[in-house]
Amino acid sequence: MKAIRKHNLIIYTALVVILSAFVKPESTIDLTQLKQNIEHSFQQLDGNFALAFVNLSDSSQKIMINTEDTFHAASTMKTPVMIEIYNQAAQGKFKLSDSILVKNKFKSIVDGSSYTMDIGEDSGDALYKKIGQKVTIHDLMYDMITVSSNLATNILIELVNAKKVTTSMRKLGAKDIQVLRGVEDIKAYDLGLNNTTTAKDLMIIMKAIATNKAGNKKDCDEMISILKDQKFNDMIPKYLPKNVKIAHKTGSITGVHHDSGIVYLPNGKAYVLIILSKNLKDFDKATDEMAKVSKEIFEFMMQI
Repeated sequence: MKAIRKHNLIIYTALVVILSAFVKPESTIDLTQLKQNIEHSFQQLDGNFALAFVNLSDSSQKIMINTEDTFHAASTMKTPVMIEIYNQAAQGKFKLSDSILVKNKFKSIVDGSSYTMDIGEDSGDALYKKIGQKVTIHDLMYDMITVSSNLATNILIELVNAKKVTTSMRKLGAKDIQVLRGVEDIKAYDLGLNNTTTAKDLMIIMKAIATNKAGNKKDCDEMISILKDQKFNDMIPKYLPKNVKIAHKTGSITGVHHDSGIVYLPNGKAYVLIILSKNLKDFDKATDEMAKVSKEIFEFMMQI
């Protein structure tokens, strides 16, 4: 009898092991609880926040918090500019390998008066050494995204036209984002003429890149590759494992910090995450908390 019981126990144990390999464990947290956790995190901070999350494998799995609230776009508007560059290149208006002159003189959208960029206010300072020289459109675009060069951005916006950038975003379904001007146009800023966005629109734009709707597959793959080379990684990627690849674009000005990206997991899943903030009293504390929110969403995605 003991031998039979022992034999049955071995068979039972083997069956449990085999079945466990095929049965997906239940999530330890659901979307409702995750959303509540995120809202609680935001409520502990001084500032205003918005978040958009969608699982690219199952669009019914999403979290939308204040997603239609308007925020100063800061440097997140550089992603739409990149999309428009690829659009116009596809139309034959220029090649990405074409070279254009690096200059530091631009016109205000208010009255056409000229203004220049301040190297001290620009994270992409290396480009200033090339003023008066020619640089390829591709290299300017790469600097605009990866090191958030404002000088490169203004040169490229002048090339493709801000209004055409906004028009292209409308075609993608982003109904509120506004790309009005280049960076550091103080006269426009003083009149409230700013580039603005919503979390929902940035989600639509990033999803369009991820699903080859923002251009052909080759162009979208190139955009993703550039976004993956982002040098500012203190929000969405901060607490994620190194083998997680993030194609993203950040943005920050005084009291404002954003991150918008596509997160690619080792298991083949991917999701879009947008986190926007404004009126921050403690920039560093808020940034770290938003990075922890990113980690919560990553952990949710890894358990489903």
